[in-house]
Amino acid sequence: MGIVNVTPDSFSDGGKFFTLKSAYEHSKQLIEDGADIIDIGGESSRPGSQPITLEKELERTIPLISKIHSNFPKTIISIDTTKSKVAEEAILSGANIVNDISGLSLDKNMVKVASRYDVPLVIMHMQGKPETMQYAPKYNNLIEDIKSFFEERIRFATQFGIKKNRIILDPGIGFGKSYEDNFKLINQLKQFCDFELPVLIGPSRKSFIGIALNEEPESRLEGTLAAVAAGILRGARIVRVHDVKQTKKVAKIIDLIRIA
Repeated sequence: MGIVNVTPDSFSDGGKFFTLKSAYEHSKQLIEDGADIIDIGGESSRPGSQPITLEKELERTIPLISKIHSNFPKTIISIDTTKSKVAEEAILSGANIVNDISGLSLDKNMVKVASRYDVPLVIMHMQGKPETMQYAPKYNNLIEDIKSFFEERIRFATQFGIKKNRIILDPGIGFGKSYEDNFKLINQLKQFCDFELPVLIGPSRKSFIGIALNEEPESRLEGTLAAVAAGILRGARIVRVHDVKQTKKVAKIIDLIRIA
C-alpha cells in the first residue's frame, strides 16, 4: 500500500504532493514501483494535527481518485478518511477500500456507507484523537486492550451489515502509542491474527524509528524496512509505506523465507 498524502502538513511528505498534478505523478510512480494499493488521504493525522473541513478534504482527494481510476483502472485505491461523505464520494469516484483511522468511531454514518457499498474496511486502533494522542498514551495491557477494541468494533460493524470477511485490522502503530509500545506491537503482531482477518501495519518513517536511529523522516528507510520485514514474518499481510520500490523487494524475500 503506497501512501499519497494530499496535505500541506503530513509529518513526512506534507506539501510535497499538494497539487493534483504532483499527487497524480507521485501516485503513478508508486504504481510503477509495484504498489498494489494506493492510499489517498486529504487530512493529516500526524500527532498534534487539526481537523479540516469536509469541503477541503473532498477538494483534495476526489479529483485525484477519479484521475487514478481513469488511467489505472486495475489499481486498488484506498481512501484514508474518517468522514462518511468523503468515503462515499471516493467510492463513487473509483475507490475500493475505506481506511478509517478512527475505527468507525468519529462519524456515525461511516459504518452505513461501508455496508451500503460492500467495500473492504480498515479498522484502525487509535487512543484519543490525532491532536492529543501522543500526550501520554497509557494502557492496562497494550495487546489485550487493542484486541478488546477490535472485538467490539468487529461486533459493531457486523451488526450494521458489514461482512466480517470485508474487515482489515490495523493496530495503529504511532497512533496513541509510546515509543516502547510500537516495538511491542510489531513483536506481538501474531496475536491480532487470531481474528483470522488480514492485518495491516503502517510503520513507515514513524517517530519510533527516528528516535531509535536518531534520524529525520526522510532518512528512516532502513528502519522502516526492518519493521516491515519483522511485521510480515509475524503476520502482517498489508504494509502501508512511502517507499514502495524498496519495500516491494524486501517483502518478496521475506515472503519466500516465510513460506519456505
